[in-house]
Amino acid sequence: MKIGIVGAGMVGSAAAFSLVMRGVASRIVLVDLDDARARAEAEDIAHAIPFASPARIEAGGYGDLAGASIVILACGVGQKPGETRLQLLARNAEVFRVVVGEVRSASPDAILLVASNPVDIMTQVTLSISGLPAGRVIGSGTILDTARFRWLLSRHLGIAPKSVHGYVLGEHGDSEVLCWSGARAGTVPADSAAEQVGRPITNEVRQEIDDGVRRAAYRIIEGKGATWYGIGAGLSRIAAAIGGDEGAILTVSTVSDVLGVSDVACSLPRVVGANGVTQELLPDLSPAEAEGLEASAAMLKDQVGTLSL
Repeated sequence: MKIGIVGAGMVGSAAAFSLVMRGVASRIVLVDLDDARARAEAEDIAHAIPFASPARIEAGGYGDLAGASIVILACGVGQKPGETRLQLLARNAEVFRVVVGEVRSASPDAILLVASNPVDIMTQVTLSISGLPAGRVIGSGTILDTARFRWLLSRHLGIAPKSVHGYVLGEHGDSEVLCWSGARAGTVPADSAAEQVGRPITNEVRQEIDDGVRRAAYRIIEGKGATWYGIGAGLSRIAAAIGGDEGAILTVSTVSDVLGVSDVACSLPRVVGANGVTQELLPDLSPAEAEGLEASAAMLKDQVGTLSL
């Protein structure tokens, strides 16, 4: 499978590295305004190929994206001092008008996988610009937040993260909703499993995990400037689900109607395969979780309404 990545910064290059190490792609093309950076990242990652699966990775231009099954959009501009979030959104929307047009011209059949923040709004911007069906424009959404939730809960329970199930819904951001009511260890509700292993989930533990998920990015950014490994792995997981036509359930962001909020991009558990997102599954939620998800979706809807799409 051929995958293009627009944006060879830390997120784009981490995604490329994860794709190589997981053996997801047979060919990867990095496209960036800074061609020297793209070439350097491609060469550095290529040196890991002997330790992984056969693949070809190179830097190129938009024309080199022809035939790509997936194009990851990890591009955009940074926030200027004194610039508001809405001003940044407007500038990034203009960047995406150019980028998405070039990508669609070179690879009209590619699924677009959006990583740029604020990812939910940029997913909706991308859908509007591209003219693609909603299921073929996928934001990374809360796939990373969900991984953080499962990792923290697994650490508390002393159980392998892959045996812990739970979802983070809504915005990839401060209004996200941890779906505690559906959290499981294997098939056992998390609260029951915690009692059985002698590690009860008290209000203090719940708050600590919630904070660990919700504030993780802030702590990482404070320590090293940005996050990239986790989201790079998440992007390669989504790409693997598409390439393998898995029908995997992943918390990704696409545009749909969410609890009465129409036409908004935010994360729910969705079925991901070769045609992109084909189904969404709304979990059974507690009243507080449903209220939080609706509020998160409404906030995102209001933010999108400030843009000229």
